[in-house]
Amino acid sequence: MTIAPQRTTPGRDRLEPGNVFPPLRRGRLETLQVNLTYRCNQACVHCHVNAGPSRTESMAADVLALIPEVLAARELRCLDLTGGAPELHPEFRPLVRRVRALGVEVIDRCNLTILQEPGQEELAAFLAAEGVTVVASLPCYLQDNVERQRGSGVFQRSIDGLRQLNALGYGQPGSGLELNLVFNPQGAVLPPAQGPLEADYRRVLAADHGVVFNRLYALANMPVQRFAAVLSAQGELEDYRVLLRRSHRDANLEQVMCRQLISVDWQGFLYDCDFNQQLGLVASGDPAAEAAGEPGERPHLRDLLRRDPSGDPIQVADHCFGCTAGSGSSCGGALAA
Repeated sequence: MTIAPQRTTPGRDRLEPGNVFPPLRRGRLETLQVNLTYRCNQACVHCHVNAGPSRTESMAADVLALIPEVLAARELRCLDLTGGAPELHPEFRPLVRRVRALGVEVIDRCNLTILQEPGQEELAAFLAAEGVTVVASLPCYLQDNVERQRGSGVFQRSIDGLRQLNALGYGQPGSGLELNLVFNPQGAVLPPAQGPLEADYRRVLAADHGVVFNRLYALANMPVQRFAAVLSAQGELEDYRVLLRRSHRDANLEQVMCRQLISVDWQGFLYDCDFNQQLGLVASGDPAAEAAGEPGERPHLRDLLRRDPSGDPIQVADHCFGCTAGSGSSCGGALAA
């Protein structure tokens, strides 16, 4: 069984190679996405963060304490926790409790194998008790494909994690516990159409493993950090960038994630998305100060206590075509049916 990559054909809303990405501005800010740590128990080939067991970056207590304050000040409805493996931050669970007490949705971007790590035996039960939405990385429903991206033994550990979550009610009708899976393609291709792929995931995981879930998110691999280095070593990086540019669709611009989200790194600095974070493209500062010619500091989480970033210009570059190519790609999956 194979998963066919998405094919695209030239169209009036597609840009030719060399064109710059269209300018964007943020709409109403709804989600605070926080990268708690670059430390991870895995080192996946497609990881745009270059996370792994040897990374030591981790958010300090004074920065972490700002998160609930900002959520309340900006009346945000969602905290999206990522990493690395965000669960490896020592304050992950206290933070989740504080934020859930505010009535704010918490998303845990979970790699599934973390559920079997020493010291994390009660993690799944904690997530269920707090009503955390789990977005779990399972880049394919086929063992060989998963282990090619993520390492030997990862597929079965991931299935075990999914069964553990299912047993607690995740993905089960009427439970209120949402479990969404994330697909990433193999190599320098666009993901296939999300709808049919979700049907395949649902059929195979249920029949072969007894696993259920709510939704599938099909994400394009971004030519950033580790994945970019792999493509460069294989001589495929520029061809992939050309594919993304040629597959651009203007219709996806209204729904790209940076228009409702702001990204926070482990030091508390602000970016328009997690990909910009990895490239060091900081978010815009206070427009009033910039208009007055005042030298600005790097925008920080604490700045959101006094200023709403809605309407700010978004930093764009060539990698942004990864979000608008084909059916589009975001933290919530495809942008177009």
